[in-house]
Amino acid sequence: MKSLIISLSLIVLFSCENKAQSNPKQLAVKIAEPIEVPLKDGKAKAYFASGCFWCVENIYEHVKGVEEVISGYAGGHTKNPTYESSNTGKTGHAEAVEVIYDPNIVSFATLVDVYFGSQNPTQVNGQGGDRGSQYRSIIFYQNDAQKKIIEQKKSALAKKLNATIAAEVYPFQKFWIAEDYHQDYEKKNPNNPYIQNVSIPRYERFKAKFPELIKD
Repeated sequence: MKSLIISLSLIVLFSCENKAQSNPKQLAVKIAEPIEVPLKDGKAKAYFASGCFWCVENIYEHVKGVEEVISGYAGGHTKNPTYESSNTGKTGHAEAVEVIYDPNIVSFATLVDVYFGSQNPTQVNGQGGDRGSQYRSIIFYQNDAQKKIIEQKKSALAKKLNATIAAEVYPFQKFWIAEDYHQDYEKKNPNNPYIQNVSIPRYERFKAKFPELIKD
């Protein structure tokens, strides 16, 4: 009886998530015209989602040419998403980061390499134990040139791994900044069990693969 209840609960959960992802408003997000964020003081912005934003923020903050990384939500059809609402899987949003970088030091193409190289690119709807549509992998483009870079790298990786790459490719629409306590979470909470057991090991794996990209 207990296993039956659990099975029914999972069916309901995934049904809700699937409805959220097939919502007409969500489908409209996927086919919208991308919004290009202008340079500010010579700095550009890029947007990525691949699991918990604490992990992703920490990885990009260590990359040469990256000035700042902000945690937030993107890719959904609702306004003013919160941590609690995005965790329902009904908003369409995923935990994401805004990467503010100097394009004279690091290119968008390299940031895409960081993206694919710092996650399990074949895991659908999550990274590691963080599972659900709010943790799915999405990579956002702001123009045709960025979309081409993403699609070429995604295709090459699929061929290399002989596997389907889970990351969705979305036109960028809007980034919603997360609550203050999520910002610089790893720096502020170095002894947190999740940080110790998930976030730091994920960064160390990335660092071992791309030592040349790490800030001095």
